[in-house]
Amino acid sequence: MTATEPDTQLKLDYQSGFGNEHASEAVAGALPVGRNSPQRAPHGLYAEQISGTAFTQPRSVNKRSWVYRITPSAMHPRFARIDDGLMRSAPFAEVEPDPNRLRWDPVPFPDGPTDFVGGLYTIGGNGDTLSQSGIGIHWYRANTSMGDRYFVDSDGELLIVPQEGSLVLHTEMGKLGLRPGEIAVVPRGIRFRVELLSQVVRGYLCENYGMALTLPERGPIGANGLANERDFLAPVAAYEDRAGTFQVVQKFGGHLWAADYDHSPLDVVAWHGDYTPYKYDLANFMVIGTISFDHPDPSIFTVLTSPTDTPGLANMDFVIFPPRWLVGENTFRPPWYHRNIMSEFMGLIHGVYDAKAEGFTPGGASLHNTFTSHGPDAATYERASTAELRPQKVDGTMAFMFETRWTVVPTAHALAAAHRQRDYDAVWQDLARGFRADSGVPGTVVRRRRTEGM
Repeated sequence: MTATEPDTQLKLDYQSGFGNEHASEAVAGALPVGRNSPQRAPHGLYAEQISGTAFTQPRSVNKRSWVYRITPSAMHPRFARIDDGLMRSAPFAEVEPDPNRLRWDPVPFPDGPTDFVGGLYTIGGNGDTLSQSGIGIHWYRANTSMGDRYFVDSDGELLIVPQEGSLVLHTEMGKLGLRPGEIAVVPRGIRFRVELLSQVVRGYLCENYGMALTLPERGPIGANGLANERDFLAPVAAYEDRAGTFQVVQKFGGHLWAADYDHSPLDVVAWHGDYTPYKYDLANFMVIGTISFDHPDPSIFTVLTSPTDTPGLANMDFVIFPPRWLVGENTFRPPWYHRNIMSEFMGLIHGVYDAKAEGFTPGGASLHNTFTSHGPDAATYERASTAELRPQKVDGTMAFMFETRWTVVPTAHALAAAHRQRDYDAVWQDLARGFRADSGVPGTVVRRRRTEGM
């Protein structure tokens, strides 16, 4: 076992590599040697397997971890329904889908004491939790650590994208420090609690009901580039041996349930496997871009993807728009105007998004559903279409996109929210009509059709 890349500020160590078979023990000798489930596990621990896939799925996608814990996870009382708050789940049917473009200012911070679970605010989603397809899209916001409260999502894996404030994820496999500019993934069924390192925290949460997130294929890019495997970090074992009353909140079948345990559920002393939470620093993403002409498709910015049975058609893609050089010649460099079969939810971690001059602020969000027309606003188009095309560095920004094959249906409270921008359509209304049939554009060949007389 080799722990790498310590988080010096938090004094946390990590194991590196995406999808690796990791092994870690917080007490020497706690991992059995040569077998997974000996008759008596070391140190009086209980052996338990956590399976993230069916037993017989192909080795290339099979995910499981063996954990060695103080108390079996089966030792708990009944769960009972609790209030869902502003958390909603698929299928989303509160409102009928409509084709309009939507944009929101950042969700306000809560007034009273609110932890990670209590501050969940669902924007929308698609699919069905019970059939394990689609996604849920949420904001999280909190001003209180979870303390003796824990959360487990049985409906989907959680992609956490911080926008403001730092936190620590205490998980069954160990601790992950997380700050804006980094992301973390907590697999379906893994218990954790959130400790705040800032007075308030806020960010985005994609709940993936479908196939687990993985790295996209590189195709002609080759063996390197985009998100490299070595930059993904998994925790080392760190257990809680505590007695008392601990509430475990479980999301199951689209609703929240809770049970009071008499011990901490984070009592894993050692573990090995490839079903584990992990984190990634977005600054490590190796951008691939044009060095000739035209703005390339945003798929080259894909960090993680949740595939489907149809090759290339994702349940969800996580795409970022990081700092990068723009050098295309005779090229409109921001994203072009477009209509996609895929639905796009966008968020902004910091800075300014290059396709929107104003109105899209850090912590805010926009939703452009399937075949909804969108693209640069009027101010961005005017600037980009007249700019001198020198090499240009897009810097000091980090936007991202949850892109999905299905229509995202908003929640009723997201549509009615005071922080929704009801004048969003106006950003395109000042686009000037510049068409002249008798005039070409510099750098463009205009072919005129010859009209034959009768």
